[in-house]
Order: sequence, then C-alpha cells, then structure tokens
Amino acid sequence: MNKIMSSDELDTPKRKRVVPLWRRPQAIALGALVLMGLVLSGGTWMVKTGWGKQAVATVKWSAIKLSTEMGLTLQEVLVTGRSKTDRKALLQALGVVRGAPMLTYDFEEAKRRVEALPWIQYARLERQFPDTLAVHLAERQPIALWQNRGAFELIDEDGEVIFNAELEQYENLIHVVGEDAPDYVSGLLELLETQPLLKTKVIAAVRIGGRRWDLLMVGGINVRLPEDGAPAALSRLVTLETQSGIFGRDVKVLDLRLPDRVIVRRAPTAMRKPDLTPKGQET
Repeated sequence: MNKIMSSDELDTPKRKRVVPLWRRPQAIALGALVLMGLVLSGGTWMVKTGWGKQAVATVKWSAIKLSTEMGLTLQEVLVTGRSKTDRKALLQALGVVRGAPMLTYDFEEAKRRVEALPWIQYARLERQFPDTLAVHLAERQPIALWQNRGAFELIDEDGEVIFNAELEQYENLIHVVGEDAPDYVSGLLELLETQPLLKTKVIAAVRIGGRRWDLLMVGGINVRLPEDGAPAALSRLVTLETQSGIFGRDVKVLDLRLPDRVIVRRAPTAMRKPDLTPKGQET
C-alpha cells in the first residue's frame, strides 16, 4: 500500500496532543455511520411527509457541516495495486480535494473515471473513517504486441489495447499479426505454456484467415498450425525437434496442418557465385 496524498505534504510541524474521545477514530466512525443513517432516513421521511426539497437540502447540508466539525474530511489517499498507473493521472481521476467532506465524495463517478485510465482493469474505492480514502486497483497485464495497420499496440489478456504505453519496454513479448489476433492470443499463449521447449523459440504469430496460426520461430522457420488439433500438432513438433533437431537445420517451413505427416520446405540454397570473367576473354 502506498500513500499518494497524505498530511505529510502539508509541511506542517507535528506535535503530540491528546485527542478527545469524540474525535477518536472509533467514535468518529460510529458517529459517521449514525449521521449517514439519519440523513438517509430523515430525508426519506421528509419527502414522504410532504416537506419540500429545500427543507431536505437544508437538513442534508447541516449534516455535512456537522460531519466536518467531527473531523470527517478527506486528508489521505491510500492506494494498493498501483504499478504502471501514473500518480498524477490517478489523483486527477479521483478528483480528491484535501479538506473536502467525506460524506459528499462521489464514489461511483470517481470509480468510473479511474477505470477509464489506460492501465486500470477495475478499481474499488472505500471510506476509511475519519479522513482516508482507500483505493484498491487491479491493473491490466500486457501479454503481446499487436501489429495493426503498420503500427504496434500493446494488448492485455482480454485482447484489449492498452493505450499510451511505452512499447519499448515490451519488445520481449510475442508479436502477433491479424485483425482478430488480439481475441485469440491469450489462448495461443496458454497452448504454448504446455510446450516450454517451443515457447522460448516463438518470436511472432500470424493469424491466418481468422481460423488458425502460423508461428515464426527463432532462425526464421515458419510453423503452420492446423485449424483443429493444434495441441497435437505442437506435440509432434516437439518430438521432431527432440529426435532430429529440426530447428537447427536449413528449413524454411514446417507444415503441420495434416495430422499424419509433416511437410518440410527447405531453405533456399546459397546463391552460386557469379562468373566475373569478362565476356569474350579466353581463359
């Protein structure tokens, strides 16, 4: 848990003093709950009995004023789960103002703004009486770089783009290509987890026709997986590598789309050296 707004930022000297019972956290919390209950139940009663909106508003703001006198004002923000999210952007989204009444803080609207930040998957906001806002964040986890229309975008485990990310930090992630690649890359990575020998050799994956994957391996080998039966095809590939060291050979394509065979296309042989002898000259 880290504190992104605290009383320390006020730069005021601290001195030890005795806190009256009515201002101690336990008493304040209990008082706050009672106060909120009275405001809600009282406001409902006043509406049912025909009191005007102005009277309801007067009671509401009187209760809020009383809450500030009890010390129920926002002084600290405690955050858990923040790693990638910018501190200033988070504070701006929270819309916190030191000294504002705790009872007037709009939690639903703040939650909506926080969850609109690029790295946030979801957020939970809670009051911690007397003066603290607790923010619990779950950030999105990047799993791949998606090549889309000539540009790269970072995507998370749900296939959603993480905007405004510094892509240089994620060059080690698998690169995927294809319009629907983000929707299926999570499943592909789960499949590769079952074959650790292959996982470390995969550089990129291309979604073909919205039906299957081609894998680009270290050394430039293109592995063509079938639309159905990809797990079995990868197991055959592992066996082939273990028995023959296929990835170390002059191979360009390994086609695994047929269940009973592997079609191998060799890499082009080295080009023959050109004849540099001048034309018409005898040798």
